[in-house]
Amino acid sequence: MLDIAKYKVSVEDLKCKNALDSIDFKTTEEITPIRGIIGQNRAVQAIEFGLKMRQKGYNIYVAGASGIGRSSYTYNLIEKNFKSNNNLKDWVYVNNFKNPNEPIALSFKPGEGKEFKKDIEDIIDKLKYEVPKIFNSKEYEYHSRILMSELETNIESIIKNLNEFARPRGFKFQATDRGLMSIPIKENGELMQDNELGNLTAVEIQKIREEGLKLNQDSKDYIDNIKMCEETYKNKMKDLDKTVGKSLVGFYEQYLINKYGKDEKIKKYIDDLGIDIVTNIDKFKESDDENRQNPMAMLGIMSPKNQEKLFNKYKVNLFIDNSECDKCKIITESNPTYYNLAGCVEYKNEVGALTTSFMEIKPGALHKANGGYLILNVKDLLSNPFSWECLKRSLKTGTISIESINKQYGYLVTSTIKPEPIELDTKVILIGDNYFYSILYAHEEDFRNLFKIMADFDIEIDKNEENIYKTAQLIANKCKEENLKHFTKGAVEKIIEYSTRVSDSKDKLTAKFNKILDIIYESDAISDENQPYITEVDVKNAINQKKYRSNKYEEKLNEMFKDGTLLIDIDGEKVGQINGLAVMGTGEYSFGKPSKITASTYNGRRGVINIEREIKQSGSIHDKGVLILSGYLGSRYGKEKPLSITTSITFEQNYNGVDGDSASSTELYAIISSIANIPIKQYIAVTGSVSQKGEIQPIGGINEKIEGFFDVCKIKGFTGNQGVMMPIQNVKNLLLKDEVVEAVKQGKFNIYAIKSIEEGLEILTGKSMEEIDKLVNENLDRYRKSSKDDEDNKENKNNKESKDNDK
Repeated sequence: MLDIAKYKVSVEDLKCKNALDSIDFKTTEEITPIRGIIGQNRAVQAIEFGLKMRQKGYNIYVAGASGIGRSSYTYNLIEKNFKSNNNLKDWVYVNNFKNPNEPIALSFKPGEGKEFKKDIEDIIDKLKYEVPKIFNSKEYEYHSRILMSELETNIESIIKNLNEFARPRGFKFQATDRGLMSIPIKENGELMQDNELGNLTAVEIQKIREEGLKLNQDSKDYIDNIKMCEETYKNKMKDLDKTVGKSLVGFYEQYLINKYGKDEKIKKYIDDLGIDIVTNIDKFKESDDENRQNPMAMLGIMSPKNQEKLFNKYKVNLFIDNSECDKCKIITESNPTYYNLAGCVEYKNEVGALTTSFMEIKPGALHKANGGYLILNVKDLLSNPFSWECLKRSLKTGTISIESINKQYGYLVTSTIKPEPIELDTKVILIGDNYFYSILYAHEEDFRNLFKIMADFDIEIDKNEENIYKTAQLIANKCKEENLKHFTKGAVEKIIEYSTRVSDSKDKLTAKFNKILDIIYESDAISDENQPYITEVDVKNAINQKKYRSNKYEEKLNEMFKDGTLLIDIDGEKVGQINGLAVMGTGEYSFGKPSKITASTYNGRRGVINIEREIKQSGSIHDKGVLILSGYLGSRYGKEKPLSITTSITFEQNYNGVDGDSASSTELYAIISSIANIPIKQYIAVTGSVSQKGEIQPIGGINEKIEGFFDVCKIKGFTGNQGVMMPIQNVKNLLLKDEVVEAVKQGKFNIYAIKSIEEGLEILTGKSMEEIDKLVNENLDRYRKSSKDDEDNKENKNNKESKDNDK
């Protein structure tokens, strides 16, 4: 009888040792809290290097699984490496007086943008008050009267000359409400009255009319001279208004230039502003009181609202205000639509028409993050149409352009404005997983040029003393920040154990700290209010309750094992039948389930038939595993002679898809048992993949698989022989629940670790490999002989039929 006890895994290897033995504390209250990153040195160095690089293209892609704190860690690293806000600027949009459809963007030091806006608004308000006042002054009235007197004198002189020209023709020109009129005169030179005109005959009236028309034509030069005088007067009045206005506006213009004129672009705008105000100084002449008394205002033609529109072009759109930004500028855009990234121009509905102006230009995340950092989730970015193209174009050109999507892609839109692009100086950090990184890197050349830094966060970290203590510090920090009860040392130990279990390795801790946070919060929630600290029992209960909320499907399957709906043998021995182990999952919860695998061997040449593949329920990895079995069988038993067998293999009572190669060794045991007609122990469940050379290879989910079979044995009843056979490489992954460890300690349950198919067959059959090979070869010879006899009989039959046909 072979000794299989040597393959048993010791109780000490079924669980990790206490992690906190070397750390002296009673509760997390005694531990100094910290915030930060644990054990992600590679990713941290990459991000810090990327933040240091100011050259174009050194944006950062932060890769890693969701839940490991990529965004929060990145945020903390940016704050940690922040040095100054020297790159921050205020931005304003102002009217372009030469082309109003193309508003001008001006930049200022942080805080100056708000001051500039206030200064402009104050100056316009002062001008609204001072301009009417100065145009009502005695000095202005004096100069305007001189011009009016000059006009009147000139016109009187022209009219005098005109009358000298008209008198011989029987007319005299006189100014009336309807303008300059020609009136007939009598012989004594006096004007003819209306009653006198009525006494004239029709012929005389016709003659006067004809003479009047001819006179009007002949006196055109005099009339033109009067109009020229009036035009000259208007121009002189405008020049006077400009001179008066410039004397007032020039003071404020110089004030603005002294304060902001170091920037040539701002100085140019101030000059244009002053010129426009002086040019349109008459709009400032009427005070609000005068405007309200204006009959035209009463008709709504010059209402206060309409009057206000006249001054809108002098407003300042404070686009980006960094006056209160004394910390690192970090913008996180959770909904990176095209307009949320690049900004937009909004419209207002006025009397059924859509209108807009430079005051309706709104910033996007790129504008808000300008001079700082912009964090985006790559999945959200790629989910929004045009957003990636917008970001890519902005980073390539170094500018942010505000454009309508509709206009860009040729759709009919309302006429809009085209704001001047703003210079972009932003470090962009994309948060995503490795899949999106691979896709973008492979298919987007611009991505490779724009995101040269890849920071890869691992899903697990080394389980060393430093990281264990930092985990305890983070728990202490969370208790302090969230006002939770502190954890005892035993409770922290239990969380470390849970973290190790999630990482699926004794030497690692999970980097998915969100799972740890869940247990911290839930432990506090279920802890007794009268209890000062969270204990180990609280953490255990939180973990169990978390499991209970998700394990309904597992319990249903266990009920089916119990009532016999799902067939399984966990005692005795059978030929061509074995218990394999699989992992099933419902959301974040996964569990193990045993599954009966059977193999049937018979005469033929088809080799191994994978029934799951035949009905298209087998995945590619499982198909590969079955083909590897054929390689092993051919290599071991078919080098000199053909196998000449057909073996069909299947997962019994499985009506879903099958994938993965963790059952490949299990299937191989069933096939060899079926060929050699050797019974297999049904009380030992098996997991592990196999190579073509017969080496047992490690698999995933080992703890769930062992615990799944343990639960079924517990339901059916322990015999002391039951257990699981697993790859020896997976011993480092064993983190079994206390109940399983206790059962192994008491001899109720066994766990075996092996390196090869040969060792596995010894455990499952109780026979040596030499005995098994002998039985396999004997049966293969019998199948070959049977196959050859069939072929000979078939050949003889064909020959006989051929001879009969010849006759």
